[in-house]
Amino acid sequence: MSRVQAACEAKRILIRLPNWLGDVVMSIPGLLALRAAAPSAHIVAHLPAPLAPILDGLDVVDEVWPVEFQGRGRNVGGAFSDIRRIDAGRFDLGLVIPESVSSALLMRLGRVGSVTGFARDPLRRILLNRVTPAKPGWGKRRLIAKERFVLALMASLGAVSEDTTTRLVVTDGERADLNQVLADSDCGDLDWSTNAPIVIAPGASFGEAKCWPVECYAELSDRLVSDGIPVILLAAPGESERIAAVREAMKGDAKVLDGVLGIGALKALLSGARALVANDAGARHIAIAFGVPSVIFFGPTSVEKTAENLSRVTVLESQHECRPCYLRDCPIDHRCLRSIDVDTAWDATTTALSGPGAGSMIS
Repeated sequence: MSRVQAACEAKRILIRLPNWLGDVVMSIPGLLALRAAAPSAHIVAHLPAPLAPILDGLDVVDEVWPVEFQGRGRNVGGAFSDIRRIDAGRFDLGLVIPESVSSALLMRLGRVGSVTGFARDPLRRILLNRVTPAKPGWGKRRLIAKERFVLALMASLGAVSEDTTTRLVVTDGERADLNQVLADSDCGDLDWSTNAPIVIAPGASFGEAKCWPVECYAELSDRLVSDGIPVILLAAPGESERIAAVREAMKGDAKVLDGVLGIGALKALLSGARALVANDAGARHIAIAFGVPSVIFFGPTSVEKTAENLSRVTVLESQHECRPCYLRDCPIDHRCLRSIDVDTAWDATTTALSGPGAGSMIS
């Protein structure tokens, strides 16, 4: 198959999606482009099982397979399981979005006919049948919006689109799951029709360096509550300690959802929220896909990698020579986020609530 004809001529396509929630959401424009170019192909998405509900309700793939292999020498049995399943799938085209060696290796060992992707590692270049050339301006850190990164990969196979819009769907089952969680928690008395809550997500699975300080989240939450706006403090699994610290530091009352939402129920929650205030983490990408006003703190990461679909997003960041560092833990004083004060966040939040405008506020 030629480079241009690869997508439209393939009968069975395997796509290895990213391991992070936000990156999967930002891959959706590329999946839509691929589906449009290969409407009759059988397309299988391969991604971590907890992230599979991101794709529910979207007509972009025919099957979703959970990734068994965790990489870096862990769960070797999972690798063999993945390889056997891929081999049995008889795919003639494989697209590898993550730039890891292991993701390309699994496809080659699974005898996928033609494997394509970007490559920074020399070994990965050997494993790929086709290396999609990266644009020089991206650099090693790939400072390009993930939507455009994935669209460029699809375009190299003839699936061309300039539409970077992310979109998600909430299924009836996911809405029912959320309603059950709310009924079982202290959030059951919220009036979503007349006084929808603001969701505040103070954690980030990437690491502590991404997180605006606990005491700042507590003060901002108190200001919102005193203004008559209900607040839901949202934590993903593993963030209990951080959300408890925010709740403990608050003077007012806030509802808490601590690690009880799967991805489907999270979609349902954020689709109905008045706004989201969060770090640069997965929840913000879901909110963006539903057009929910969002105030997002950027510290060690760069907005350049997520620069699309920001029409209802206010970016809060500071200017320091050390950022972006992409470190999980700050080796100095966390100045990138500590220098963003509560007054700035309050102004950004109240502005986001009052209209569709958004922008960037630099401290």
